Amino acid sequence: MDMMRISELAARSGVPASTLRFYDSAGLLPADRTAAGYRLYGEEAVERLGLISTAKHLGLPLEDIGDLLAVWETGTCAQVKADLESRITARLAQAAQRAAEIKAFTAALHAALKHVQALPDRADRCGPGCGLPTAAPAPPSTAAGPAHGRDADAGRERQRWRTAPVACSLPRGDRPGRAAAWHAATSGATAAAIPDGMRLTLPADRAATVAGLAAAEQDCCPFLDFRLHLDGPALHLEVRAPSEAASLLGALFTPNR
Repeated sequence: MDMMRISELAARSGVPASTLRFYDSAGLLPADRTAAGYRLYGEEAVERLGLISTAKHLGLPLEDIGDLLAVWETGTCAQVKADLESRITARLAQAAQRAAEIKAFTAALHAALKHVQALPDRADRCGPGCGLPTAAPAPPSTAAGPAHGRDADAGRERQRWRTAPVACSLPRGDRPGRAAAWHAATSGATAAAIPDGMRLTLPADRAATVAGLAAAEQDCCPFLDFRLHLDGPALHLEVRAPSEAASLLGALFTPNR
């Protein structure tokens, strides 16, 4: 049987060699070794990698992908179908919840903006009734946790970005547009370094745009972690990533002046 080196598999699949090495170390894409220690892959690795890439694009965490591969390797078609159906159904429920949260958050922001725009433009000092309404909108969660056992798994899900492969599934042709959208959303922001990332402070009226971008970014780049906090007229955005993605973090989230 013909075997491929890691460079050949990377060229055939379009997946970087660094990601293939990560999949090997995580037990998702095991490789044979030459006497000199070079990785070798058979033709079945291409199909296996396709399943991994599709599952990752659907937002399945690495441990779920490992379980799915185990069923795929030894189970019947009916077992694979049942396993996939349950996992996709759970992801659909999570996606629906996130969509509802973002919709409600956007509506609350529009209401807050309408309230602020209706305030009088007085020259004297701001007093009672001047400012945001009492009920401030709560930002939606950008991390999708399991539909069941949420409390038990919350800590693990919040740290998902630490173990996710540093690989982006967004098509290359779409990446310049996404970067431009982030630069526009964070233009003029104040930036400060935090452990593993940076903290941007920008006007609160950009919260809906930023939340939408963050949700889209998590779908293609699960190694990025987002935290949004509304503080009166300001929005604080914290973005974290593994050290291997530091250059990407700087390129996307260093605000334009």
